[in-house]
Amino acid sequence: MDIKQTIQATVTDNPVVLYMKGNQQAPQCGFSARALQILGACGVKNLVTVDVLADPEVRQGIKEYSNWPTVPQLYIGGEFIGGSDIMTEMFQTGELQKTLEPVLKS
Repeated sequence: MDIKQTIQATVTDNPVVLYMKGNQQAPQCGFSARALQILGACGVKNLVTVDVLADPEVRQGIKEYSNWPTVPQLYIGGEFIGGSDIMTEMFQTGELQKTLEPVLKS
């Protein structure tokens, strides 16, 4: 499987996926840490994280997959949502919580 297929499988097989620097226990940048805090505040418990620092192919592949130049990147129900700035805005308006509702119930 090539990297695009691997990413596709990861984001479609898991309700909430965060491509980030580091992992849930040890985020490696402030933006990734903020993304984790926001998801925690939304009640996300079954979060799958992928450390882009662990594999250069994944780090480049996720940017090409989403056509988005930065990490973290949030996927909900297989759809790309955005990075930490977009997550912050959506959280503040309540839009992120509404987007997460269907996947949190299942």
